[in-house]
Amino acid sequence: MDDTPGGFVDPTKETFAEFRALDRSGPVHMLNLVRFREQADYEDGTVATGAEAYASYARESGPVFERLGGRQVWVGKPELMLIGPQSEAWDLAFIAEYPDKDAFVAMLRDPDYRKAVRHRQAAVADSRLIRMEPRLPGARFGEMDGAEDA
Repeated sequence: MDDTPGGFVDPTKETFAEFRALDRSGPVHMLNLVRFREQADYEDGTVATGAEAYASYARESGPVFERLGGRQVWVGKPELMLIGPQSEAWDLAFIAEYPDKDAFVAMLRDPDYRKAVRHRQAAVADSRLIRMEPRLPGARFGEMDGAEDA
């Protein structure tokens, strides 16, 4: 990860290679946890809050995401860290779905996305991006359908 003071913003080459090596067909869910900078940190000195810069990122990268078959399946505003480090307070949590891992890779390589990502880099103080295999809920709380495969 790119070590911006206090946070993780971009994947390393090693973790990106691991992502690509996980060869599973079908949809990929990406859990996003995002903490904004109070003031965005643009290299060119553009003045904006972190939230405003992230909104620019979403606005510019959204068409690429949708063109490649992506969709947002869940979004929420974190309110309280009940269990976990209090230092990991997040401003935004969402799950993005891609038709497959190749769609995610194609997004990262898309020229329009690469232009838009500067807003994300300026906006984000810290983040987590967790690749997940979507599953159906199981019959009981805390279970998932096909848990025997896990």
